[in-house]
Amino acid sequence: MKNMTDKRLDQLKKLETEMMYCFNDKTLLNRAFMHSSYVNEQKHINAKSNERLEFLGDSVLSVVVSDYLFNKFKDLPEGDLTKLRAIIVCESSLASVSRKMNLGKYLLLGKGEEYTGGRDRTSILADLFEALLASVYLDGGLQNAREFALANLTYVINDALEGKLFWDYKTHLQECLQKNSIAEIDYKVTNAEGPDHSKIFSVEVYNKGELLGSGSGKSKKEAEQESAKDALKQMGEMNE
Repeated sequence: MKNMTDKRLDQLKKLETEMMYCFNDKTLLNRAFMHSSYVNEQKHINAKSNERLEFLGDSVLSVVVSDYLFNKFKDLPEGDLTKLRAIIVCESSLASVSRKMNLGKYLLLGKGEEYTGGRDRTSILADLFEALLASVYLDGGLQNAREFALANLTYVINDALEGKLFWDYKTHLQECLQKNSIAEIDYKVTNAEGPDHSKIFSVEVYNKGELLGSGSGKSKKEAEQESAKDALKQMGEMNE
């Protein structure tokens, strides 16, 4: 196919076998793995990155997971469903799925991203899963996209239901800050009240000396997570 070598086609065929889905349009599959850094370095091939696919995949994923949770857990209130969905579709969860599927080895990256470890970067791998989901949706429709998503998210959904997962606000905050500049994050305990067996810790989070948010919890780790969550809210990176 245009702009694809025999070696690349062989790689994609192997991936299709692993995915248990055969694409009608192999260019859609290939595009899901084209990071913007690669496209920017390979201008002569006139290709598109996976960013638009990632945008679409985000919405498809939300519909699929929302529909699954709504129908599977009929007695759960809206608030609990929302929290579950947030955990399941968060960046760290999607990246773990990409790692389990070994999708990173198929990525087409620019030299800079390759050199700095982009092939295993959480944000890139999370976006990759969403882009791949969108390519399945465009190629085979919503039902195929649903089957693909749920087949690979089952263990994440089960872990979320068993309370083994939570939204890692600290990682999310660090990745958001790194998009624009070098993150120099510092968590400071500002107070610890109560008896030793039941202390409440208060923590403030700073980046380059600037106060971003604050939070409290029954442990330093919990308070740090809450302060990171507050910082993300202040930055407009998450809803209340």
